[in-house]
Order: sequence, then structure tokens, then C-alpha cells
Amino acid sequence: MITRREFLVQSGKALVGAAAGLTILRAWSHSPNDTIGVAVVGFNGQGKTHIRQFSQMEGVQIVALCDVDERVLQQGAAMVEQLTGKRPKLYVDVRQLLEDPDVDVVSTATPNHWHALITIWACQAGKDVYVEKPACWSFYEGEKMVEAARKYNRIVQVGHQTRSDPITRNAIQRARAGEIGEIYMVRGLCYKPRGPIGFQKDTDPPPWLHWELWQGPAERRPFNPNYVHYNWHWFWNYGNGDIGNQGVHQMDIGRWFLGKGLPVKVHSVGGRYGYKDQGETPNTQVATFEYEDGKLLVFEVRGLYTNDEQGAKIGNLVYGSLGYMSSGDGYKARRSPTEELPPNENLKLEPLEGTGEDNHYRNFIQAVRSRRWQDLHCDVAEGVISAQLCHLANISYRLGRSLRFDPVRKQFVGDKEANAMLRRARQVKGFEIPERV
Repeated sequence: MITRREFLVQSGKALVGAAAGLTILRAWSHSPNDTIGVAVVGFNGQGKTHIRQFSQMEGVQIVALCDVDERVLQQGAAMVEQLTGKRPKLYVDVRQLLEDPDVDVVSTATPNHWHALITIWACQAGKDVYVEKPACWSFYEGEKMVEAARKYNRIVQVGHQTRSDPITRNAIQRARAGEIGEIYMVRGLCYKPRGPIGFQKDTDPPPWLHWELWQGPAERRPFNPNYVHYNWHWFWNYGNGDIGNQGVHQMDIGRWFLGKGLPVKVHSVGGRYGYKDQGETPNTQVATFEYEDGKLLVFEVRGLYTNDEQGAKIGNLVYGSLGYMSSGDGYKARRSPTEELPPNENLKLEPLEGTGEDNHYRNFIQAVRSRRWQDLHCDVAEGVISAQLCHLANISYRLGRSLRFDPVRKQFVGDKEANAMLRRARQVKGFEIPERV
């Protein structure tokens, strides 16, 4: 167990160089057959999947773990030891981990507000990154992630695992080949029950949690039990609501079908209905994105009781001039719920981006070895755009009005208040998202 005194001593050594900005320690210079050293950062939830996935791969070793919850850190160490027979090095401060020369790859599943800064710091330190969704907490942070990945020639994959799913990839190919005609609208569904979280009073943080590090780049708040470890999703300072939690997966698939990036108009409405609690984000939300050619991406969050849509509650519906598809039945091409389109033997399916590997984590490791970000199924630039759509929707929702957006200049048109919300209002010393990466 790392004691608080040991942590403070070790952190002091690390902060000398890290707080001022990390420099490249080393770039990947091994042969394609060398063992890749992985560090997993943040694993109270999805990070456990990261541990399991990388533990099962040949030529990959989990060499380090990092978590600001000392209980979770010890649990993770025991998990790695059980899976691999080897005990990893343990850290509570990610800046110290990034100075470890045995770490080639950082795989992170921290809360949203940490995603961008860990990615940028890791790129600066010469590490490749697997970062969970959403790629970034704010629109601006995502831009800096892409800049860092390209500047330091890093491989950065965002955890939109459905981009590696064979059924979805085949549906994208068929849609691009024209099986349902010209696609004019895609809907994304996030119909996931979300109950009330109640009310908790601010209090002192528990002794096992390094609260200052947990907050990282977020504006400082007193500790509240409702933040740790899951309900932070429903507070704007740390999360992005369900549209940026579960929903960003379906947002990503929706715009993949459309073949679109950032829109020219966004409109979002909703509320936190059915109960009163401490949460801030909507449990019901509808967002409409309009593109320059008039095509639409429509997204809906329903956190209360609801029906499904063509067999899907968490998924996508794709509408074309000749028919439609639903993820609820594996994207069969249909004219109606009871009528499938006849098979089209003349469809020419073009290959998609990436290696075609059906495991998202293995796809990432393949790209780490090839040193080609083009081999990724969800390169950081793609994952960032999908997260940015969620941010645009949330800004419209919070301001209570429709917004025009310039996808070239990447700012709202004639709206200073909305543009101010594209980034965090105040940065925290030592945890700044750099202007120049």
C-alpha cells in the first residue's frame, strides 16, 4: 500500500519536471516483435476491461497501473498479478508514471475531465494512447489532443469499440455502396434507465482518495460522495451527461454512416424529468444537427421508461431514399418493419479504414507496431469529432437556443456566450490544457 506520506514524497520528485510540461522521454524505437509495455490509468470501471484485454495479448505486458483511489489501485494490482503472474508498478500520480521508461502505451479510462490532459501529456512523453470515450470533456480540449498526436507522431485510439464490430462495419460498407439509396438522416438512440442519485452533503474526502489528483484539470469543488465513483457523469464540471457517456458511442456510429463531421446548425432541448436530485445534466434530451447539404443527425436520450425503436434502445437507425436500417436487427435493409429489401448482388463493397481486426484493443496494438495511425479504426481525430458533437448539443441545451456553427473556423457564428463554452472557463495551475502542445 502506498501511504500518503510516500505519495507526497514521490510526487514532489515527479512534479519538478512534470508540472511545467512533459518532454519526450523516448519514442517507440523497438522492432515490431518486441514486447509493448502498457500502463492502465483509471480502472474502477471500464479500465478493468483494459486490464483484461491487454493481459491476454501476446507481446504485450501490463507494466504499470495508476489510480488515485488507493483501494482500487491495490485491487488492480491483484487482478494483473492473477491474470499474468507478474505484479505491475503502482502510481497514484500519472505524471510520475509518464516518466517510467518501461511504459510504451498509456491506456486510460479515467473520468471525462482527465481524458484530454492525460492524452496530451502522454504524447509529449513519447507514449501511444488508448483513451476511453468521450475523447474529451470540452470542444477545445479535443483540438489539442489531435495536435499533440500529430506533432509527436503518436498512435492515439479512442475507445469506440463498435468501429471494430464486423456487423457494423459491414453495414457501413453496404450503406456506402448504396443499398438503401442516398442516406439523408441517421438517428442515434440512448434509451438507458437512469434513476435519481439523491442529495449528498459536501464533506472531507476519504483517506483512500487523492481528491486533488482526482479533480486534476477540473475547477475545484469540495468533495461530495455523489461525485465518486460514477455519478460525476451528471455534473457539468466533470461529465457531459448521458449524451456524452453512453450516447457518444451511438453519436459516433451515426455520423460514420452519414460520412459527416461538424454541422452548421445545432438545436438541443430536454430536462431532468421524473424526480428531483443533485444531478445537473438532462435525463431526457433531443439534439438535431444539420449539415450544409441539409442532411440530419438526430440524437435522443431517454433515461425514463420508454419503448424501443425497431428493436433498438441503444443503437442507430439509418434512413435512405430506398429504405432504412436498424441496429436492432443487425442492420437488415428494409422498406418497413415487415418488408426487407431484396438482396442486391451488384453491391460493390469498398474496404474501410483500419486493419479490419474485430478486437478494438488488438487493432490499436497493430497500429502501435506499424506506426501508422491510418491503421486505427478510431483515430483520435475521428473520436474527437464525435465527442465535439455532444459538446455542441450540450451548449445549445444549456443556453436554451438554436445555434449556428462554422465547421471551418470551429466556432459558433456571432455568439460570444456560446463560444466561451467551447472551453473551460478557468484552468487549474499545474493541470492546464496547453495552448501550444
